[in-house]
Amino acid sequence: MRVVGIDPGLTRCGVGAVEGAVGRPLTFRGADVVRTSADTDLPQRLVAIERGIDDWLDRHQPDAVAVERVFAQHNLSTVMGTAQASGIALLCAARRGLPVVLHTPSEAKAAITGSGRADKAQVGTMVARILGLDGPPKPADAADAVALAICHIWRGGANARVAQATQDFARKVELARRARGR
Repeated sequence: MRVVGIDPGLTRCGVGAVEGAVGRPLTFRGADVVRTSADTDLPQRLVAIERGIDDWLDRHQPDAVAVERVFAQHNLSTVMGTAQASGIALLCAARRGLPVVLHTPSEAKAAITGSGRADKAQVGTMVARILGLDGPPKPADAADAVALAICHIWRGGANARVAQATQDFARKVELARRARGR
């Protein structure tokens, strides 16, 4: 499975691609950031982010996209910008019919480091270690995007299987209920 991770942001939107499966070595496919200037009007910034993500998805042809879930912060303008960039990422993936999963920052940190409270340096170090890189992808937003992709490979498949099993169980319960009602 090839996954593109996206760490949304208006100034630096991290993107990273990883390929692999649970229990197998992962392969690093690349990492970068889509940059926009704070001096540029918001609509043009969003278009630039869309073009950057579209280009990334075209080049890496992922099977799924993992996006960092926007969480509440004290700085409302930062949350709004992150949410807008996140919406662009979701749109780009949905337009291609790609499955999209949202992971919280603490979920990705816990998957990579074992602690949901790890700092950026710890995440970057573990990303490099997991993928056999000489150092973490730079800047930190790119490393965070790669961490999201790894998190999805390691946890996303299991979450999908649990969701499918839950759905199958609910279907069987409903069929049994209907059979008793006859």
